[in-house]
Amino acid sequence: MTVAIVGAGLAGLACALELQADGIDAHVFEAGDGVGGRVRTDHVDGFTLDRGFQVALTAYPELHRQLDVDALDLQEFDPGALVWRDGRGSVVADPFRRPATVLSTVTAPIGSILDKARIARLRHRVRSVHPVRLLQSEDVATHHALRDAGFSDTIIDRFFRPLVGGIQLDPELSDSRRMFDIVFRMLADGASAVPARGMQTIPDQLAARLPADAIRLGARVVETSPTSLRIDGGDEIRADAVVVATDGPAAAELLGLPAGGSKSVGCVYFAADRAPIDEKLVVLDGTGRGPVLNVAVMSNVAPSYAPAGRHLIAAALPGHIGATIEDDARAQLRTWWGPEVGAWDHLATVRIEHGQPVQRAPFSPKRPVALADGRFVCGDHRDTASIQGALYSGRRCAQAVAATLTR
Repeated sequence: MTVAIVGAGLAGLACALELQADGIDAHVFEAGDGVGGRVRTDHVDGFTLDRGFQVALTAYPELHRQLDVDALDLQEFDPGALVWRDGRGSVVADPFRRPATVLSTVTAPIGSILDKARIARLRHRVRSVHPVRLLQSEDVATHHALRDAGFSDTIIDRFFRPLVGGIQLDPELSDSRRMFDIVFRMLADGASAVPARGMQTIPDQLAARLPADAIRLGARVVETSPTSLRIDGGDEIRADAVVVATDGPAAAELLGLPAGGSKSVGCVYFAADRAPIDEKLVVLDGTGRGPVLNVAVMSNVAPSYAPAGRHLIAAALPGHIGATIEDDARAQLRTWWGPEVGAWDHLATVRIEHGQPVQRAPFSPKRPVALADGRFVCGDHRDTASIQGALYSGRRCAQAVAATLTR
């Protein structure tokens, strides 16, 4: 039995590996020049540049189920964030994990004492039940859920918007509170981290476990049927089953499905001789003005991301992929850290039109992976918009394919 998989992102690779474990021959066809989909890394002048500011959350169950996590050599951010406002940064952290940050968190100008007590209550709520229960709770938009929980506009604008805007590409907090709850739970349970050699290490590790001839790069699929696909240029590939494991818009086009919404994101990489901060924390825009919502000095977290004596700064701009993105990022960061920002070297600008699928309330994961016409589909748009969702979707899809082929 042979299965043809369209797309060598995390979902496609996870699907291929699960099928291989079941003794089913899987072949992956990828339009690009490497594996990983949106999880890719470039190396420029000794710097490690992920294609957009990305992190792996160590609490993701599929990360441990499908990968050798120790081999990734994960470099962890410190838990919490540095909220930048009025020319200075205030550490806001989880005092249960970093007791030394209690005073800085309590005095941070992000909201009232009651707001901060509500964060502790939120932490307890999301950690007190199984994550599956969180995905089954009553659903509304995240900003409605936060207001219903009593949070003030101040803490929503100065803390939650830049935090969620960076992780879920949702500065308006209009996506599902179920997804927000899951992300907040993962942040409370584990660490945010990057592999020492870049995020590309994750798909590379998956691909290395497949046979050498299982992945065909530079093969753009333009048409699929339940038992075949056609490569741009005319090649037709026959198979017992076909899986489309691309991002949401590409899957909709290949499968004739309704197009789901997409959230875009830009990322500007700068190099500097001196780091603007010393902390291993994500910096959040506490002004509410943007367009940069968060910044990370990647070389503080993973020294391997920059040459000796240099620092790598990543500025993330959810929703902004326009022509002025570099100038806009530099102008904003100059108001934070002064004229020295003007001397930073621009390394790269990454524009990702489809950064994540929109996941509005009411949001239900585990969307069908077996389509009525006999084809299969997987990706984070079928589960949760995350590395966890992509890996789990691929594995779940492979199980559906195997069950169908072995009836």
